[in-house]
Amino acid sequence: MTLRHEQRPRKKRATSLEVVRDPAPEPEPEERSEPSPAAAPGAPRRTLNRELSWLAFNERVIEEARDSRWPLLERLKFLAISETNLDEFFMIRVAGLREQRAIDSLERSEDDRLAAETLGEVRTAVKAMEQEQTACLVGDLLPKLAAAGIRVLAWTDLDEAQQAAAGKYFRSHVLPVLTPLAVDPGHPFPFLSNLSLNLAIEVRNAETGQVKFARLKMPPAIPRLLSLREVVEGKKKVRPEKADFLLLESLVQANLGELFPGLEILSSHLFRITRDADIEIQEDEASDLLATIEQEVRRRKFGAVVRVEVAPKTPKKIRKLLMRQLEVGEGDVYEVHGPLGSGDFASLCRLDRPDLKDAPFTPALATAFAGDRSVFGAMRAGDILVHHPYDAFAPVVELIEEAAADAKTLAIKMTLYRTSADSPLIKALVRAAEAGKQVAVLVELKARFDEENNIVWARALEEAGVHVVYGVLGLKTHGKIALVVRREKDGIRRYVHLGTGNYNPSTARVYTDFGLFTVRPEFGEDATRLFNSLTGFAASTSFSRLVTAPKDLHRKVLEWIARETAHARAGRPCGIRAKMNSLVDSTVIRALYEASRAGVPIDLVVRGICCLAPGVPGLSEKIRVVSIVGRFLEHSRAFLFENGGEPEVWLSSADWMPRNFFRRVEIAFPVLDPDLARRVREEVFDAALADNVNARVLSSDGVYRRSRREGEAPFDSQAQLLDLARRRVQRAAEAFETRGLDLLDAPAPDAEPDESR
Repeated sequence: MTLRHEQRPRKKRATSLEVVRDPAPEPEPEERSEPSPAAAPGAPRRTLNRELSWLAFNERVIEEARDSRWPLLERLKFLAISETNLDEFFMIRVAGLREQRAIDSLERSEDDRLAAETLGEVRTAVKAMEQEQTACLVGDLLPKLAAAGIRVLAWTDLDEAQQAAAGKYFRSHVLPVLTPLAVDPGHPFPFLSNLSLNLAIEVRNAETGQVKFARLKMPPAIPRLLSLREVVEGKKKVRPEKADFLLLESLVQANLGELFPGLEILSSHLFRITRDADIEIQEDEASDLLATIEQEVRRRKFGAVVRVEVAPKTPKKIRKLLMRQLEVGEGDVYEVHGPLGSGDFASLCRLDRPDLKDAPFTPALATAFAGDRSVFGAMRAGDILVHHPYDAFAPVVELIEEAAADAKTLAIKMTLYRTSADSPLIKALVRAAEAGKQVAVLVELKARFDEENNIVWARALEEAGVHVVYGVLGLKTHGKIALVVRREKDGIRRYVHLGTGNYNPSTARVYTDFGLFTVRPEFGEDATRLFNSLTGFAASTSFSRLVTAPKDLHRKVLEWIARETAHARAGRPCGIRAKMNSLVDSTVIRALYEASRAGVPIDLVVRGICCLAPGVPGLSEKIRVVSIVGRFLEHSRAFLFENGGEPEVWLSSADWMPRNFFRRVEIAFPVLDPDLARRVREEVFDAALADNVNARVLSSDGVYRRSRREGEAPFDSQAQLLDLARRRVQRAAEAFETRGLDLLDAPAPDAEPDESR
């Protein structure tokens, strides 16, 4: 459930792309296009701070880690996610704010804060958050895990025999990998890699009395949580019923004398650094985008330090040394009273302890795909909507696999933003190309933190003869679309899949997303035009059904909101329901405020960042904002407009953020089948807005509060949809049991979701 963060705060740069824009596009509005009037003392702000809103989301993740209704290892997973989320928040958002502060920028955020002011509030919030994480891990989860047979131990927890065996293990397995680096006039301060765990060590020469400093990095090749059974008994297989682990740093600290023979170890203190990890690519100056991104990925390792985490008893002189050498200030140093980098504890979640995890489930196969017919045959019968992870992702994979093996297939085209490590989709595309089919894939090299993976996929596809496009100049291609072209008896037919989430079978088991399968000719024609604009040159491309960014999605969203506002003023049925990951765009927020003042009831399900302030008298009284954090990461984007009694339902790859509207290629598509549109209404909006277990309601002051009232029966929207999926699976199993057909996905693995994304 790691959250992929938004574009860092920095000055915008015009792109040179005209591929999906009109010849004379409307100018992109500034992200802060009008001054935000200062609120009166005690009055709610018109706009909530983006960074603080994100931190409020992470606080909701920590709340789940503290919630005893979850099994222990699921709680630990939530806590590890909150820690890794926070790392990325510093690498991107805090890094950008520090840049603004460094140049004394007077630019104010939408909520009327300078970068320095925001950084101050971020520090206060993060310090409180670190205390909550430590209290949850050290004071609650680890003791309960120990009682359940999973212990995390320090050197001092071992008896003499265990310490002797561990010392032997250290000398044979750990010592050869360690590299102590002295710091003195002859040895410059060493480079520290991002998110590395290090020891600051003080040693003294007994003969001269001279005290020296050294740095030692915990080797990433060795697990941080060492199986005590392997360390002491030499047996590599962990016994899940009683799994003891020794912290690597504790083992190293206890045996530092082996690294500094003849010297006295005065002290050793753990510290950890976070670097600016954003990549800014001048694409219009890059002759080879793939090579440029490879170079920038390497440069990412040398970004400026933006945070230093230290253990509580680290002496002031060592802190000052680190601050001086790493070029950070006191405000960039955070004292952590528990384990540094506690995201590493997620490795415990891989233990085979089903009693400490959520019950596994089997995604249902959509009824339309049941039976002997192919995916093509199912799609020809009518539009099909799948809701992951409740519905299986298998038909998406089967669409591409069938197309690759099908003699009637002429071409396969699709976008890839992020995919799994061992993607069956990649293999199918390779087979299709090797079979002589026309295969074109847009691989987005600029997908943050997946650049290296996507470079590997791009090269593998190119070697197989696939036409690979590395995204669009100046933009990220975030839209999810696949097109299969077949020659059939009655002519050429186009099969289209449109999605709100990535083509990733792994995350499809833990992210909620929608996928639409259709053979409607207008969708096929739009898909063809879109791919032609992405892979070739097209100054202006029009679509009959799709709405795309950066061409017209922002304008269209504003038109949809304005239409509901007009309906309200005319006394016609009106209403807006929208679900997304983040709501940031100031122009859209102002339009929603205007709709609220006109009387439009507005329900927003926004999982993460929300800069809109609901419930402000005279401004947003008709707006309700709900955030759901649960077992699955709420990732789908859906929009419902009542439209005077003729409702429209749209699904999209885009959040309502400037980056999605103006800096990405995004797709929104209508759900035209009334039954499928009704399903979106029921499974997304009706369920989410009735949830009083996973849901929090946003107040005008930016605080999220549980929605369940005293005495109210609990309603968990995700549990309800899971139950419906289980019943569909059971019905399918009963229907096909006598036929020997295996139509169901395997149970979902206990993999950590990869958000962002």
